[in-house]
Amino acid sequence: MAANHDLTYGSYLILDELLTLQRPRSAPVHADELLFIVVHQASELWFKVILHELDGLVAALGGNDPLAALTAVTRLNALMGIVASQLGALETLPPQRFAEFRGYLGSSSGSQSVQFRAIEAASGLRDDHFLKALEEQGPMPEAVRRALARPTLQALFEQLLSAQGVTLDAVYSAPGPSVLFLVAEGLLEYEQAFARWRFLHVQLVERIIGPITAGTGGTLGTRYLQRTVGQRFFPNLWDVRTRLYAGHSPQTDAS
Repeated sequence: MAANHDLTYGSYLILDELLTLQRPRSAPVHADELLFIVVHQASELWFKVILHELDGLVAALGGNDPLAALTAVTRLNALMGIVASQLGALETLPPQRFAEFRGYLGSSSGSQSVQFRAIEAASGLRDDHFLKALEEQGPMPEAVRRALARPTLQALFEQLLSAQGVTLDAVYSAPGPSVLFLVAEGLLEYEQAFARWRFLHVQLVERIIGPITAGTGGTLGTRYLQRTVGQRFFPNLWDVRTRLYAGHSPQTDAS
């Protein structure tokens, strides 16, 4: 393929358009609103990449390809670390300064993020609390509906184990780590990274608006967010530890 010598860094990334998409609503423009917008827009861009990588992970698990699954989940964990680290920028936003432009946000709320809901669904959330939250947002977006229609990551991983002719117990009781074990641990790390992001988000919201104040758009604020921290995508990966190792203690020398 011939190189396009007219293509530049700016035109490839469409920077002229991208850098016009941060449009503060406050009047006069509040000094901190740009930061608030950029952090959330950047998060949505990373959410787009995460959804793309989740599609790859689903294809690898469903296609009986443990190495591809390991590559995909490793990248997912790196991406979750990036998304979580971005929250640190908003920790520099004092509550009194956020209050000065909060009213300009109208009914907007992070709970309305279609991509985030699609990530939750693609990762395996199916509990009543999650489904009720989706219903309260109105008609279900196609991206979320599509994610809910396919098997959970846990179901796909168990399908992979079956195709490989092993059980989860066998993976965890083998004398040395296998690729399947690394995939399992990578999935668990993904769940923990997701929970870490939720926890940091709760702490951030409490720091800015307090633990009781309602969130933007009339949401329950931290009361809702706190309920989500304990949600799990891979309960069977936790259960295997209890089943195989609860009460297990090293052998002691009786002599």
